[in-house]
Amino acid sequence: MNNKQAIAVFVAFALAYFFSALIRAITATLSPVLTLELDLQARDLGLLAGGYFLGFAVMQLTLGRWLDRIGPKKVNVWLLALAVVGCVIFSMAQSFVGLLAARVLIGVGVSACLMAALTGFRHWFSPEHQLRANSWMLMSGSMGMLASTLPVQWLMPILGWRALFVLLAVMFVIAMLVLAWQVPQHQAAAKTKEDVSPEGRGDAHLSNAASIGAASSSGYGEVFRHHYFRRMAWVGLVNYGGMLSIQTLWSVPWMMKVGGYSAAEASAGLFAINLAMLCTFWAWGWVTPKLANSGWNVNRLITWGTPLNLLLLILLILASGPGGLPAGLLLIAYCVSSTAASLAQPAVGQAFSKEWVGRALSAYNLVIFIGVFALQWGIGLMVDALKSLGWTEVAAFQGALGAYAMLSVLAYIHFVWGYAWGLKAST
Repeated sequence: MNNKQAIAVFVAFALAYFFSALIRAITATLSPVLTLELDLQARDLGLLAGGYFLGFAVMQLTLGRWLDRIGPKKVNVWLLALAVVGCVIFSMAQSFVGLLAARVLIGVGVSACLMAALTGFRHWFSPEHQLRANSWMLMSGSMGMLASTLPVQWLMPILGWRALFVLLAVMFVIAMLVLAWQVPQHQAAAKTKEDVSPEGRGDAHLSNAASIGAASSSGYGEVFRHHYFRRMAWVGLVNYGGMLSIQTLWSVPWMMKVGGYSAAEASAGLFAINLAMLCTFWAWGWVTPKLANSGWNVNRLITWGTPLNLLLLILLILASGPGGLPAGLLLIAYCVSSTAASLAQPAVGQAFSKEWVGRALSAYNLVIFIGVFALQWGIGLMVDALKSLGWTEVAAFQGALGAYAMLSVLAYIHFVWGYAWGLKAST
């Protein structure tokens, strides 16, 4: 594939992912309006936001098989039709149950937007360009989340949230047309050991049977038994999944309840968070090929980058609020420092041969979004539970996030332990 074709393919996938990220993160911006209009509790808000990820997660294992057999183009286009229907239903819903059902359907509809792209990149792009394309896909997602903040806030008085979802349905139709026009048809990958990444072949954590495809099974057993997959799973489930749950939902309530921000100030803070993430993923896209060539592979970046992330999470919990450090600034630092964990996804894809990449990536994505769903809902449940025990609202939020911080530390210990075991086994 020449450069012109590669750019066209990337733009087509990025457009669809832009809108999927926008609709994923829009709950944070709409949370004050939806809470007031539907009298939602924190647990309801967490479940509504998590409904997207529930629908997303339910599809992942089936999605992986479809991507490997049918190809990224058809799967992405067909599923986006469900996102269109979900947006229309959301715009017409009159109850929390209706909103939740629509939100789950939207999650199903956009479930292939990133996985289809990464599967296509694994087939058509070189390994170093896969890391760059992955980071820039996440950058396009950050652009979508950026659009879900102040632009949505500005459109709300003009359109209202119901008309806004009708507009999103139209945008998804446009994305479907661009994908059908620009993305090539799927061709079955030849089975070969050479398409597994050099990092994958050299890591003692990689199971050779899984790395070369283990074509005797069409299911997910080889994926879930793969040592490298299992090692990275807790990073995706807790560290990266938790950051996404905070970025896409709890950042705004945190800024308002703990930081003392107004709704407008919280929207501006969320805009700044997503802008910072956009710039960070853009930078990762430029530097990851150079870092890889210098010996800084994904394992090493996560090993050295996560302690800083954990320290910033603890600082966010302890130092936010009036009289302390600005909550928005601390959230920016925490979210940006979490992005090294995003590199685990293409690394997992490169650890498997091409005929398995759709299943490997979808399985890992399932792990991430199970984490997002569980943590979005779990934080809400814990906030309500602590408040019922007499904790103040600020203390309840801090306690809930403190529990998440402990989980993050445990997940990092599991990763480092696995990394040390791999280094020892390779010597």
